[in-house]
Amino acid sequence: MKLDIKPLDKSWLEAARERQNRLTKPPGSLGFLEEVGVRLAAIQQTLKPSLGRGAVIVCAADHGVTAEGISAYPPEVTPQMVLNFLAGGAAINQIARACEAEVYVLDVGVRGELPSQEGLIGAKVRSGSGNIALEPAMTPAQAERAIQAGMSAARRAISQGATVLAAGDMGIGNTTAAAALTAALLGLDAEAVTGRGTGVDDQRYGRKLEVVRASLVRAKNAVGDLAQADPVEVLAQLGGLEIAAIAGVYLAGAEAGLPLVSDGFPVTCGALLATRINPLVRDYLLAGHRSVEPGHTRQLEVLGLRPLLELDLRLGEGTGAVLSFPVLRSAAAMLWMATFEEAGVSGG
Repeated sequence: MKLDIKPLDKSWLEAARERQNRLTKPPGSLGFLEEVGVRLAAIQQTLKPSLGRGAVIVCAADHGVTAEGISAYPPEVTPQMVLNFLAGGAAINQIARACEAEVYVLDVGVRGELPSQEGLIGAKVRSGSGNIALEPAMTPAQAERAIQAGMSAARRAISQGATVLAAGDMGIGNTTAAAALTAALLGLDAEAVTGRGTGVDDQRYGRKLEVVRASLVRAKNAVGDLAQADPVEVLAQLGGLEIAAIAGVYLAGAEAGLPLVSDGFPVTCGALLATRINPLVRDYLLAGHRSVEPGHTRQLEVLGLRPLLELDLRLGEGTGAVLSFPVLRSAAAMLWMATFEEAGVSGG
């Protein structure tokens, strides 16, 4: 996969940090907001960064693993929620409206045909992934196509004016796929990364753990050491079509040089995958929030990301990422403050 992603220029980081330390405030008084502003300045290569409207690409697909009884919701919810996004009735629509972001909906693997309508990006690779407990999620060629679909959707949003980009997810069963893929990429056991998703009871949670374990064993038998294998091969074994598309969103966003914001567990799984495909994606990543899924903390630790928000969210859809957009705009705006020299204030 040929990509032209530029590493962050460290001289911009240094210059922005030096300006941050001369602003009319005690050094460090704005805490983590200062470091975020510095990173935004380096990404935009200006000492006065600015963020306009954002965009979230909600990537949707179904999962064959729902046949294993691992979700509190039936698979029919995936296409129903896609229609809800398009009608403007979901949580992400309300949050995006409040936080100045456009919502794009990408069908990369929803079962059945969705009616063609404005706002829907149709790029279906197949109707749902395979049951990862028993078979690969998809072929490597299908994984590549799903990644490319996410890249194309991101480029569309960027061409229409997005200045900050996030991905969202919709797919019943996708926290199971995200747990299996995260465990594989990080070399962890199922217990370390598997949570309750939409809120399953103890019985379903136990079944979910069994399914993740079985999926990891099957995939290891197919490709060998999962932590060392080609990430697209591992994705094809254990992931979801929407997780592949999410990786594509972040790959294209990094190539365009935009600030990229991760969401919860499945989305950060896609972001993690993107960094395995091209490590330079990490230079552009910021964490919108930390969800209650245990695997999300493991992902953030490996990526070296500190979440901007801690709100106990576990919805997905890109909600936590988009909620952080105003914080990012504020972090950028802080660098427009006067320095001590500019303001004629003593003590700088």
